[in-house]
Amino acid sequence: MRLILLGPPGSGKGTQAERLVLKKNIPQLSTGNMLRSAVSAGTEVGQHIKTIMDSGDLVSDDVVNAAVFDRIDQPDCVNGFILDGYPRTLVQAAAVEEMLAKKNIILDAAVELSVDDNAMVERIEGRYACSSCGEVYHETLKKPRIRGVCDKCRGVNFKHRPDDNAKAMSRRLQIYYKETSPLIGYYYAKKKLKIIDGMGEPDTVEKEIANALHIQ
Repeated sequence: MRLILLGPPGSGKGTQAERLVLKKNIPQLSTGNMLRSAVSAGTEVGQHIKTIMDSGDLVSDDVVNAAVFDRIDQPDCVNGFILDGYPRTLVQAAAVEEMLAKKNIILDAAVELSVDDNAMVERIEGRYACSSCGEVYHETLKKPRIRGVCDKCRGVNFKHRPDDNAKAMSRRLQIYYKETSPLIGYYYAKKKLKIIDGMGEPDTVEKEIANALHIQ
């Protein structure tokens, strides 16, 4: 199964991607992780990315696309993948479509998690992460099973991202609606869009996604 997850910051894409990974045994591909992996692997694309990052420049669409295309060629993507946070723009979406066509890969669906902006601010402001492994938690929506202990790595130190606040969230939402929300219409026109109410509890959202994708 090949999926794209869409939705504004704080909509729960990461949480639902993790659950789909476990259910379908396919990797979650985020642009940040793909860029870091390419650099670590020392591939030609990775070396180019490292040069760009070391110089302090922004990584261009062409370079991000190349990193994504390299990653999709890895053995663990044979049975599918989940693109999380990519594509972000119509230009990137067109590049993905062209790349998949060349590889004879069919995109199964683009899943949009539809949410309320005010609720997103509340979600973001209550979010924090394990300092050791990066596992994300929330003060009310997702607490560690043992207070003060990370479920994933058993770490005991946590941190709040400096941009997890109302002002920064407002800016991020503006960028999302300007650059990424046009993808909703793009995939709707291609009959690939599945709209899911992202305001429910994570278990409820997971079930709605499974129903929409006909996952057992």
